Amino acid sequence: MVSTRWLSLVLVLPLCSFAQSPEATQASGPALQPFVVNHELRADSNADVRFLLSAPAGQQGFIRASDGHLVTPDGKRFRMWGVNMTGWTKGSALLPDKRDAEIAARSLAQLGVNCVRFQFLDLTRQQQHSTDLPTTYTPSGLLDGNAETSQVMDAGQFDRFDYLVAQLKANGIYVDLNLNVGRRYKKGDQVHDYDLIGVAKAITQFDPRLIQLQKDYARQLLTHLNPYTKTEYRYEPAIAIVEIVNENSVLEFWQRNWFRGKLTPGSTPFQLDLTPYHKALLTQLYNDWLKTAYSPAELDHLRSLAGLSAGAPFSLTQRQDFDKSPKDLFYAEARFYTHIEASFLEEMRSYLKQTLGVKSLIIGTNDHTYFIPGMPLLRSTSQMDIVDAHVYWQHPAITGRRNTPMLDDPLHSIAVRLTRSTLANKPFTVSEVNEPFPSDYEAEMIPILAAYGAFQDWDGIFIYTFEPKVTGSWEAVIGDHFDLAEDPVKIAQMPAGALLFLRHDVDAARKTIERTYSTEQINESLRLPQSEMPYYTPGFPLWLPLEHGSRIRCLDCEPTETFHEEPQNPIRSDTGQLAWYTSEAKGGLLAIDTERSTGLIGFVRDNGIATSHLSADVQNKFCALTLSSLDTKPLSQSSLMLLTATGRVENTNAVWNARRTMLDVWGTAPTRIEVIKGWLLLKQLEGAVGVLVTPLDGSSKPLGEVRGRLVETGWEIPIGDQPATTYLIRIVR
Repeated sequence: MVSTRWLSLVLVLPLCSFAQSPEATQASGPALQPFVVNHELRADSNADVRFLLSAPAGQQGFIRASDGHLVTPDGKRFRMWGVNMTGWTKGSALLPDKRDAEIAARSLAQLGVNCVRFQFLDLTRQQQHSTDLPTTYTPSGLLDGNAETSQVMDAGQFDRFDYLVAQLKANGIYVDLNLNVGRRYKKGDQVHDYDLIGVAKAITQFDPRLIQLQKDYARQLLTHLNPYTKTEYRYEPAIAIVEIVNENSVLEFWQRNWFRGKLTPGSTPFQLDLTPYHKALLTQLYNDWLKTAYSPAELDHLRSLAGLSAGAPFSLTQRQDFDKSPKDLFYAEARFYTHIEASFLEEMRSYLKQTLGVKSLIIGTNDHTYFIPGMPLLRSTSQMDIVDAHVYWQHPAITGRRNTPMLDDPLHSIAVRLTRSTLANKPFTVSEVNEPFPSDYEAEMIPILAAYGAFQDWDGIFIYTFEPKVTGSWEAVIGDHFDLAEDPVKIAQMPAGALLFLRHDVDAARKTIERTYSTEQINESLRLPQSEMPYYTPGFPLWLPLEHGSRIRCLDCEPTETFHEEPQNPIRSDTGQLAWYTSEAKGGLLAIDTERSTGLIGFVRDNGIATSHLSADVQNKFCALTLSSLDTKPLSQSSLMLLTATGRVENTNAVWNARRTMLDVWGTAPTRIEVIKGWLLLKQLEGAVGVLVTPLDGSSKPLGEVRGRLVETGWEIPIGDQPATTYLIRIVR
């Protein structure tokens, strides 16, 4: 047996040591040049991948689950390549005016997006308008900010939302509706400690008043008639998914020591917590539940373990006491929190489905915190229609060492982290993911995500986030850590990711490794050290999800035997289409090699790796190159191809801190890109007599045309003479 800890020493530590000086690798790269993404002026282009979508969305009926995957009403596989939609930054709006809604919907369709996840609809409408926007502001939601309660919808905002949904539907884009995300409560709501609990994470699952308010909000939203589609949302087939709560877990609160009950007026908030009232409420619920779940004799046994006298109430265990908590007592409390979560999610699902008649698929909440185990949460979320997870590579909340390449740490990559949450015979989506800005290596994220998402046969991927722009107010600047709308790298890669994922250019794994967990394993995972992350499955080799499919077959059953496979370099998928190379000296590289798409992602120059159809001689140390057929034929026979060549991106006059981990000065417009410069060799182009290369600007308009030249091994094409991230390649036969 090769242990997880041993793997970390062999594969991770040397690679991480290589990444300790990104200043030396990226900061000294080529000078950045201005490049602006402009959705208002975005032209119809052969680079569009709208042919991957079917418009209008829901034309055949509702997306459903069958045999562990999402399917259309006629039983065909359906995947979602999506974005979240928010409006955090200057010049953006969650719910834009009608013209801007049309621009956003059309642009997303051109990029290959076929589903949009709406977040923060449950916030209040702001009073600022596009002519007077602050630098950053809370996105305007559906709730009326002037009302005395959080229970009144704003008619104007609802109209914007209705029109935006209608535009998305018309362009072939489905919708994922979140119900509870960022709602804050007011005095008129009659919520205890409304002024202290903020968005009330965890409390929403056990406070009866908050549960009732969530049902009321769901009723108002889902029974609303959209005048533009002539359909109530509960009966709208373009609404593919309804999510009950976003990143909201009682178990997470317990695991992160947020049940302290010290949230009082004037107290210092360290992280999240409960008020004394809500801690007392949860404690009472625990004691009431114990009386129904255990016999008097069993309760006496638990009291003896807790050192309590006969009839004395039980208290909640703090995180620092997990290790010394007796097994039976600890398991009882874990069982209680699972009961709270599962009961809440089932109550809400029953209300949505049985009372309101909602036809869409239901997600409970999301596995989103990878430094705590996910199996306990899966006990409840797996009872819903879809299992969902969130992940970020080096979230900006990380204030220590960051801005290192994922390609140098494959065993903790987003691909591996996400596979911990997948279950056999259950659809799986990733409704939030990003490698946030700023990062010298962000060009790696979308190709890695799309390629391994297809290999693992996931059902949906949603990048966080896309912010619709307000005409006359937006600037060509990346406004925050997450918005990809003005990010030249991520916008260029969205169509390439859609081709890899939606078109199934990367094949699903030929072999799927299924693992199982005993009740004891799941409960004990709550006490495992962070060194076991992200899988929290001792003995499970973390390279395995990069070689084979990975799923959980069952929870609370017989545990899986130990795995004995040895790691390889490169870590090669069992389809032979993906190869992850790791080298302390050269840096990491992912090679994608399929019939219709190919790519070289990472430290391309130093590795010297080629695929069947692509090799590169570029000046840039780190870059992402993808090449895909645009006419459904294999690359060897294609007449039209999409090439993306991306590297660093920054705002003008941005200044990194001394550690090159975060920006001291955010910078201004315009965005500036590292142009990928050099020569690419396109190989095995059957019958080609000419190759024409057209670089595109940030509006998909041509910047001229150059000819490739025939060499002994293929066709050599120059790139980088013009600032561009996307190229159209036409093959003449």
